[in-house]
Amino acid sequence: MTGSSKSPRQFSSTGAAEPASAKSLSSLQAARSAVSALAAAGVRDVVLAPGSRSAPLAYALAEAQVQGLVQVHVRIDERVAGFTALGLARGGQRPAAVVTTSGTAVGELLPAVMEAHHAGIALVVLSADRPSELHGSGANQTTVQHGIFGRFPAAHTSVEAGEDPAGPIAEAFGRVGGTSPTGPVHINLHFRDPLVPTAADALVPAAGAGGPVLLPEPAEHEPGTLAELAGAHHTVVVAGDGAGEVAAMFAQRAGLPLFAEPSSNARFGPNAIPAYRLLLGELGGQIERVVVFGRPTLSRPVAALLARPDVRKALYVPHPVNWFEPGKRPETVISDLGALLAFAGSGAPGWLESWQQASGVAEASIQSLLASEAELTGLHVAGMVWDSSDGNLVLGSSNTIRDVDLVASTHWHPLDVYANRGLAGIDGTISTAAGIALAQGIPTRLLLGDLTFLHDAGGLLLGDGETEPDLQLVVLNDSGGGIFSLLEHGELGEREEYRGVVERFFGTPHRADIGGLAAGYGVPHQVARTAEELTAALEAPIRGRSVIEVPVQRTGLRSLHRRVQAAVRSALADSAPR
Repeated sequence: MTGSSKSPRQFSSTGAAEPASAKSLSSLQAARSAVSALAAAGVRDVVLAPGSRSAPLAYALAEAQVQGLVQVHVRIDERVAGFTALGLARGGQRPAAVVTTSGTAVGELLPAVMEAHHAGIALVVLSADRPSELHGSGANQTTVQHGIFGRFPAAHTSVEAGEDPAGPIAEAFGRVGGTSPTGPVHINLHFRDPLVPTAADALVPAAGAGGPVLLPEPAEHEPGTLAELAGAHHTVVVAGDGAGEVAAMFAQRAGLPLFAEPSSNARFGPNAIPAYRLLLGELGGQIERVVVFGRPTLSRPVAALLARPDVRKALYVPHPVNWFEPGKRPETVISDLGALLAFAGSGAPGWLESWQQASGVAEASIQSLLASEAELTGLHVAGMVWDSSDGNLVLGSSNTIRDVDLVASTHWHPLDVYANRGLAGIDGTISTAAGIALAQGIPTRLLLGDLTFLHDAGGLLLGDGETEPDLQLVVLNDSGGGIFSLLEHGELGEREEYRGVVERFFGTPHRADIGGLAAGYGVPHQVARTAEELTAALEAPIRGRSVIEVPVQRTGLRSLHRRVQAAVRSALADSAPR
């Protein structure tokens, strides 16, 4: 297994640069070769941020698009470009590339590269660079770009000016899984003048402007099979981000409760327990074994469960993942589903049913409480968005995805659910969602908070002639950072001596005009203040880009979640046998 503790694989062409010779490739020829190599490696979407040193790549990409090899998307902001490419790679389930010029433009891609590393997404960075003879000379926009992303890329290569990049690119892809790399790949290309097409390498004339998961049967006589180890085990299945439907099928096959985060894409079926977060305090002490799929990152109760020394744990890792460092996880790593079934055993008699019954009681109590609330809250909006989404759904970090995790039904599931949970940052969320929507042309809805929206408002900028994604943004606007009121800071904020500090430094209140920002980018905007208004807005077809702003109160958030927890405990106590 490849661990991130190892240095990324490096593939350089020759060492020191030599002056261009008759045998050297021109910058455009080298760029053409690089684009062809990317296309051969499975790249179909490329996001281009404008620049001078990267001009040969821009011309080569324009030519490749005419030839039908790639689809090019142009973004002004490099950070936006990086996250758009991340979304294209994730939504298309194939590598996607981002192209930048030299200098600080490359550094702007670090957040997207970090997310790609931790989420195992095939993001390809194509950075243009000055030729080596200009490095260390004080030349404009010249810095150390090779290795700039540290250990995050699964592989990187730097190709000197005049050399053919096809070989190094193919080698870099070949060493990390061919057309399915398990993380980002950085390709740094040095270019000399001229950076524009010449008569010797003129461009090709342009025609115009730019199934179900099947689980294996365990071997009949293999030692340690399910048949031999089946017994009364209190085992649960935890499905984190990216787990996939295999987690739901596994839980159903073994007869086990399933705790599925929204972006696991496993939150469906009879074994899924929607209220698992609230029930772990009541029933969690009985758990003996845990089987983990994907990366669970949302819940402190789940983190506490996985840290318990008395619980046996297994982590399903069917193929190497970029973020994994051997010896750092408490679980036993298992790559074979048959062996995983053997570890889990079967649910003890009544084990699944006890969780299902408790979850039913908890769900009913939550719905009853929310129905009694006079105003819309994040929990209301989360449930309505989940239930009304039949295309792709993208969830912003912080409170929005946690609200969905608390109330999302297991009787309905959007087509696919995405979230940037590699590092769980709020940056680049709009751009990621735009890339997801563009990847397959599927209408996509994004639920995010106001700070997440403001952090990536530049992702709304779309140049003339660029393909517009079908993307609807539902912005839960509580005028600040609501998540901190649910953490330890919220408890301090209830004390007079800390209230001002917590509100200023964690609540970060603001008066930004969401509608004004949307209008500035030419994106339609509407405000939904009631459940009826939000329902009507969500029922409209998603065509092009639009923003639905839902104003909610942040001051009562901590109290609301206390009432939810109290209502669940009371309902469980009333339903207990006497």
